[in-house]
Amino acid sequence: MAKRKTYGFSMNRLLGITDAKRKIAKATHIPTTKHGRRNKARRLVADGCLPFVLMLLLCLAGAVAAVICLL
Repeated sequence: MAKRKTYGFSMNRLLGITDAKRKIAKATHIPTTKHGRRNKARRLVADGCLPFVLMLLLCLAGAVAAVICLL
C-alpha cells in the first residue's frame, strides 16, 4: 500500500489567512499571487481589453481636469 502524501503545518491556514485571500480573489476576480496577476494582465493585453480601459481612464481624467479648471 502506498504511503499517503501529507502536507505540513501552515500558520496561515490555521489563522484563516488562506481562506480570506481565496474569498477576496473570488469576489474581485483578481488573483492574489504574483504569477496569477501577471497572467491576467497578459490575457487583458492579448484580448485587446486593456487599450479600451486605458482610453476610458484617460477620458475620465480629462473630464476631472476640466472640472477642476472651471472651479
